[in-house]
Amino acid sequence: MGDALKRREFLQFTLAGTALGLGAANLGWAGQPEKRKLISPGCRRSKVKVARIFMGNPQGLWPKPNLDLQAEVASYQASFDAMKAELADVEFLDLLAASPEQVKAIQDQLKGVDGILAIHLNIGIMPVLQAILRVGKPTVVFAIPYSGHEWASFGALVKQPEGAKLDCMLTTDRAQLAAAIRPFRAIHHLREAKVLDVTTNLPTQYVAEIKAKFGTEIRQVGLAEVEKAYQAVSDRDAQAETDRWINEAVAVVEPPKEEIFKACKLALAFERMLDEAEATVLTVDCYGSMWRKTILLPAYPCLGFSRLNSMGLGGICESDLRSAMTHILFQGLAGKPGFISDPTMDEATNAIILAHCMGTRKMEGPAGPAAKYKIRTVLERQEGVVPQVFMPTGKKVTQALLVGTDLLLYFTGDVIDAPDVDRGCRSKITVKIDGSAEALWRNWTSGLHRVTCYGDLTKDMQRFCRFTGVKLVNEAV
Repeated sequence: MGDALKRREFLQFTLAGTALGLGAANLGWAGQPEKRKLISPGCRRSKVKVARIFMGNPQGLWPKPNLDLQAEVASYQASFDAMKAELADVEFLDLLAASPEQVKAIQDQLKGVDGILAIHLNIGIMPVLQAILRVGKPTVVFAIPYSGHEWASFGALVKQPEGAKLDCMLTTDRAQLAAAIRPFRAIHHLREAKVLDVTTNLPTQYVAEIKAKFGTEIRQVGLAEVEKAYQAVSDRDAQAETDRWINEAVAVVEPPKEEIFKACKLALAFERMLDEAEATVLTVDCYGSMWRKTILLPAYPCLGFSRLNSMGLGGICESDLRSAMTHILFQGLAGKPGFISDPTMDEATNAIILAHCMGTRKMEGPAGPAAKYKIRTVLERQEGVVPQVFMPTGKKVTQALLVGTDLLLYFTGDVIDAPDVDRGCRSKITVKIDGSAEALWRNWTSGLHRVTCYGDLTKDMQRFCRFTGVKLVNEAV
């Protein structure tokens, strides 16, 4: 390749797989993302911005002299192209960097990214990596075997102040390139998110703290705004939605059709409210200021919450803002909704039963399969309309709660049952705990609710917490 690579060979900008040779002065973000309802589950405003910096030394002698750095970059580009669908919500700013000066030349652009993916090509890249870390952005180093000997310093580096926002992946599995971006996506989602909170309660200090830490906007919404949106939904549309829910149900047990109609009309009103506000999450104070012996809304919100969750938006019970934030985090990390639950313990089977009246049909994400359900009443009130969902079994799940701005509690387990018993809330899954049920209940703090997401998100949460200064605590050990 020669000792002196041409400048245009180092500086490139790519968007959706199209490479454009640009000088440093011209580097920038190309256009606006296509305008549509959701760019990815849980995000509607803009794409995730990731700097993809290929760290290569033209004079490096390992893994071999005269390594073709451009060919190495092209091989990675092929890997990214194979994951195009998974990364459709990502804009890449690309740089092949042989010196710290080349990183410094685009530092203004780097300030606008959500994270940096630094790909290790050959030996002699530590000065480049140190320049990247000085930018102060969350950074993941990806290194396959034979990249270089620098890996032997990474363990010490992540313990140093300059490595506070650094994590590393040393693997031949190039599918992990997409995993590296997940915490960047979660950070982006939280910053872009807007939550509508239907309540008469005044905003708390928590709202301001969340905005300051993560950028998430939480806006109070009154009953009048809900009523206006409800009245704007045509009876024809509400009836069509009602017919869908009734026709697809395994059974309609208690609620009369007129109650299902009102619940479906309110569900469409919720979608309208989120669209008009360019928000992604809605929660209702349904056990507080929106309830005085009977619900003050036109109908119970549970079916509407379930529908939003299956669409890639968010419907959160009881004005639980901590669960709303956890739901947004899960959507960013996994593209899947959360299931808020009131748990109950069983030490005999080392299990926890996660229960809530409102279940979500598409717990694997909007493009995933839809679970079976019955249409029921809210059990403890014997009124309203909820979908009793029979969620998938035989799957690994993660339960978590983002407490305040600096603590994430979690545990993992396997779903071994989806009980259909007339006891507790309607929708349930039994989870065999990874760890100890006794340790879990002895460690339990911060209220009853936890949010469950399908999949083991431990590694993703570890990176997110490292990059945001949040403490991660496993409650089951």
